[in-house]
Amino acid sequence: MPIAGFYKLYLSPNRKYIKKLHNLLGFVPGNLSLYRMAFRHKSVAQAVKKGVKNSNERLEFLGDAVLGCVIAEVLFKLYPYGDEGFLTELRSKIVSRVNLNQLARKLGFEQLIEYDTRMVNSTRQGSLLGDAFEALVGAVYLDKGYEFTKDFLINNIIKSHIDIHTLEQTETNFKSKLIEWCQRHSKDISFDLIENQEGESTKLFTIQAIVDGEVMGMGKEFSKKNAEKLAAEKACEALAI
Repeated sequence: MPIAGFYKLYLSPNRKYIKKLHNLLGFVPGNLSLYRMAFRHKSVAQAVKKGVKNSNERLEFLGDAVLGCVIAEVLFKLYPYGDEGFLTELRSKIVSRVNLNQLARKLGFEQLIEYDTRMVNSTRQGSLLGDAFEALVGAVYLDKGYEFTKDFLINNIIKSHIDIHTLEQTETNFKSKLIEWCQRHSKDISFDLIENQEGESTKLFTIQAIVDGEVMGMGKEFSKKNAEKLAAEKACEALAI
């Protein structure tokens, strides 16, 4: 082990936190502030500049892109005859909030994530872990680079914790699942397009999944259909469907 890594693990003032990360990830982090931010929900974040908070949302955005790229390459090589639609659908299953939430819980993220329990109640915690997982990927990418992150995801996550062939057979049409659940329980359901926040791309669609007048999930994507899927997925998670 390099001297710097030894110091961080055994002599640093932050050694307890670093040991937790080391046990979780299998390596000693470099820029510790990135990893702290990856596990910091916006409910406990502070505004740092122009209203932007030091939460994990920006890292989540970056990690989502890196994770999607790595998964796409893995699937491209694993299924040499799979068409674009098949590969896209399978990638969506792997990076779905439900799957990432389960994965993050299995890895022990609950012991590290920071959030305000007064603002995020037990029925709305569903996306916290999945969001933190993507944010962590973003942190590793900024700290260690793409090739390291790719190797980490393939060897420590995908091969060890993701059964791709089982997911291939799994149905994950969250919009249909949400609509059917609402019909069975006599609840009103709608997918409403709302205005983007100031500074967001005009090409970005923001959809809210509203059940009996209450927003249960929100999705942002560059196609309305995909935004509805994401909103429905988050709603299913919040409603424990």
